[in-house]
Amino acid sequence: MRNTAPLLELKPERLDVGEFSQQPVSISGRAFVADVSGALYWPAEDVLIVADLHLEKGSAFASRGILLPPYDTAATLERLAATLDAYQASTVICLGDSFHDRNAADRMTAEDRGTLSILQEDRDWLWLNGNHDPVIDARFGGEVRSEITVSDITFRHEPTASPVTHEIAGHLHPAARVSFHGHVIRRPCFVGNGNRLVLPAFGTYAGGLNVLDEAFAPLFGNDGLSVFVLGQEGLYPIAPRLLKED
Repeated sequence: MRNTAPLLELKPERLDVGEFSQQPVSISGRAFVADVSGALYWPAEDVLIVADLHLEKGSAFASRGILLPPYDTAATLERLAATLDAYQASTVICLGDSFHDRNAADRMTAEDRGTLSILQEDRDWLWLNGNHDPVIDARFGGEVRSEITVSDITFRHEPTASPVTHEIAGHLHPAARVSFHGHVIRRPCFVGNGNRLVLPAFGTYAGGLNVLDEAFAPLFGNDGLSVFVLGQEGLYPIAPRLLKED
């Protein structure tokens, strides 16, 4: 509770926590909905977008003798299922690094593969290649692309390392370290400037890179940065002046 209190203070008392589970986001004139899960929904196209699932990261580490609880894939798919239940999107776009490596299909349990197959039923499913999954096993179903453009919005794994518009990407696992009323917390976040957006990593074991890191400078600079932090009970817009370096 110590870490969540500062974010809860951002919520006006007259509103329910549930009213902060979503935030409207405009990208190059298109209206999107950022969700507290870390997913992005595009109502006009009925598309749900997620980034950096990193499925089978736990088993990849275990194969190298680094023991992690082997439940990350199940937990990530459970969260994704809940998000899909909420939005009922007809199309899903996964922005790369959906799998932690090329051999994820060999390690994924039959139960988890079955869950993924159920999620894909009656909807279009698009995997974009990432640096962790330049090759995606056909057993995972769906369609594989390097990137895709829909209604002038380009979806890709790694954001273009220069100021561009009409782009939605992942890869960087943005996180915000926030100072508020003497408290400091660090949480995953959406980061954008109205022209482009980088999604937080959706994967259970995915880490985060501070949005003040120099890796973000070529993307946004000081061009009207917008940050939406994922709290345990809501999604909160954060003023850039509250952001802190690690």
